[in-house]
Amino acid sequence: MTASNYLWSPSPVQSLPVRGSEQRMPIHRLFFVGRNYHAHAVEMGRPVDKSVERPFYFTKAPQTLTLSGSTVAYPPETKNYHFEMELVIAIGKAGFRIPAEQAHEYIYGYACGLDMTRRDLQLVARDKGRPWDLGKDVENSSVSSEIVPMPGKVIESGLIELSVNGQVKQQSNVDKLIWNIRELVADLSLFYHLQPGDLIYTGTPEGVGAVHPGDKITGRVEGVGTLELTVGQPE
Repeated sequence: MTASNYLWSPSPVQSLPVRGSEQRMPIHRLFFVGRNYHAHAVEMGRPVDKSVERPFYFTKAPQTLTLSGSTVAYPPETKNYHFEMELVIAIGKAGFRIPAEQAHEYIYGYACGLDMTRRDLQLVARDKGRPWDLGKDVENSSVSSEIVPMPGKVIESGLIELSVNGQVKQQSNVDKLIWNIRELVADLSLFYHLQPGDLIYTGTPEGVGAVHPGDKITGRVEGVGTLELTVGQPE
């Protein structure tokens, strides 16, 4: 179908740069894992018992994707805008009902990510049993570094850290994930036909907190890379 068949120009395909390549990864969907570090689950007042629970997920529109290094406006209708540093899995092959022992075959690589959150709106929605969309599906809130190709590799450990204006706020290790990478890929594939370009934000450790206009966020995941985000003035 040509552009003239549309009432207006379609939105561009969201994509991310790939380290060592001139090609970019087209992004399909953004999945986020909730409460996947014990200490963060406790600080949110919702401890997790893996023996009786399964992972849970929420999604954001691909249009919320923002490249590391950007400056984004402080979002409207919130007074408590939070950072959440995460390891991101980039899916490279279609798969459905994937056995955990085969999960590595579907991994293209990894990135560093931020799940920026209107925490006040999220908590109001959570406590009223409503969807989290206004708190989570926020414009420019899905921050990602470049994709680092690591085909078939399962990251099992590595420092994950975030600082605001040079002060460390989050510091943990990927080995503290409640559901590890193999388990997440396998479980999510029971609900969705995973596709190349799907990103899975694997959860954040403890220490989440608010940022303000003018703040600079820096984060890193050992063996993957770093990211930066500057919080701009509200519109």
